[in-house]
Amino acid sequence: MQAHDTKLFINGEWRPALSGETIEVVNPATGRRIGAVAKAAIEDLDLALSAAERSFLAWKVSSPLERSKIMQRAAQLLRERAGEISELMSAEQGKPLVQSRAEAMSGADIIEWFAEEGRRSYGRVIPSRVPGVTQLTVKEAVGPVAAFTPWNFPINQVVRKVSAALAAGCSIIVKAPEETPASPAALIRCFADAGIPAGVLNLVYGDPAQISEYLIPHPVIRKISFTGSTPVGKILAGIAGQHMKRATMELGGHAPVLVFDDADVDVAAATLAATKFRNAGQVCVSPTRFLVQSAVADQFIDNFVTRAEAMKVGPATDPANDMGPLANERRIPALERMIGDAVDRGAKLRTGGRRVGNEGWFFEPTVLTDVPVDAVIMNEEPFGPVAVINRFDNDDDAFAEANRLAYGLAAYAWTGSSARAQRLQDQIQSGMLTINHVGLGLPEVPFGGINDSGMGTEGGADALDAYLQTRFITRLG
Repeated sequence: MQAHDTKLFINGEWRPALSGETIEVVNPATGRRIGAVAKAAIEDLDLALSAAERSFLAWKVSSPLERSKIMQRAAQLLRERAGEISELMSAEQGKPLVQSRAEAMSGADIIEWFAEEGRRSYGRVIPSRVPGVTQLTVKEAVGPVAAFTPWNFPINQVVRKVSAALAAGCSIIVKAPEETPASPAALIRCFADAGIPAGVLNLVYGDPAQISEYLIPHPVIRKISFTGSTPVGKILAGIAGQHMKRATMELGGHAPVLVFDDADVDVAAATLAATKFRNAGQVCVSPTRFLVQSAVADQFIDNFVTRAEAMKVGPATDPANDMGPLANERRIPALERMIGDAVDRGAKLRTGGRRVGNEGWFFEPTVLTDVPVDAVIMNEEPFGPVAVINRFDNDDDAFAEANRLAYGLAAYAWTGSSARAQRLQDQIQSGMLTINHVGLGLPEVPFGGINDSGMGTEGGADALDAYLQTRFITRLG
């Protein structure tokens, strides 16, 4: 698979950076260069800002039906091009082709859902206390948007922000990931070929700090959407707050999993193993801290370890492989340090824990058990193919550990008890909770966290509201 050199998309044109600078793009399966991406500087950002500001004035008053038609055409093009786009994604990000294709196809579903939802941004009429007075609210686009997306899901993270913004009537500048630029560019091309007006949708790459520090406080930008780590998210939310900008923040997690003794243990182990090692564990909602009731712990651990050891690790070019490489070289020593720290503190390494081969950045699916709560990996998200499995005796202990950290993105639970399921609903502190199945990330449902895992959502009707502002109008006569 070969990636392509990727350009900026500004005011309806694909163009290099004005400086001519580029950033190298590397295949994580080989560690070798496979392309380059244009590196935007301030002068490029000024062009994008000017385009977004100018185009917003017309796009916000365009017919929701016409916006929907353009988005529907973009979704159709994305489906038609899913094969070639998935090859670009796998070459740059490393995930197996079947996962890349699924991401592209899911992206088309997301576009379609927001295309329809954008036609239903209703205001309302409020009954008046005084005869002859009309009171109403209207929903209108908040303004040009700056969006910042990560490398782990190059299409999924871009398409949610773009679709919501466009459906609401906002123009948008996307700062996509430099590590995986080609598939986001291919997504943007679908919108361009579908007829999005020049300047409504812009794409840039470059130095993340420079771009965010310039775009967020800029007076043209009225809304921020960021997906990434909690420390960076807090910094960007602070900048947005200083300038009274709306901000949606989808940040890190450390997802707990509660498996009770009345659960279908084998189904839970099979489902959770597949979920844990998807995209080599480089998923913000990846299940990580497994809490299994003692009576069924050995059964669950044995089943989970067997499935981890059966995972085939290798390049995306081989369809037999279940898991690709880590996205960058620095993740390997980071995982090794976390695993070593846990073992030094008394944890048991049941399987994995090592780099695979000497080419590329592959890592074994790893299972740790009996990990002390003060181990680094119990407090910091590993963001890799490492599962931590601990035992609990009573429900109160499990709930306390699940809620111990400041994160609150996703949580998982398996139980056959409706009473336990109700308690989970009432007490688990996470923006998303899935019980007895994995049901996260669909276009029509919320996707976002609470506490240190962020604010706002990027799925469902609430996601569109984040790009709209409500105005009240009252009139006598």
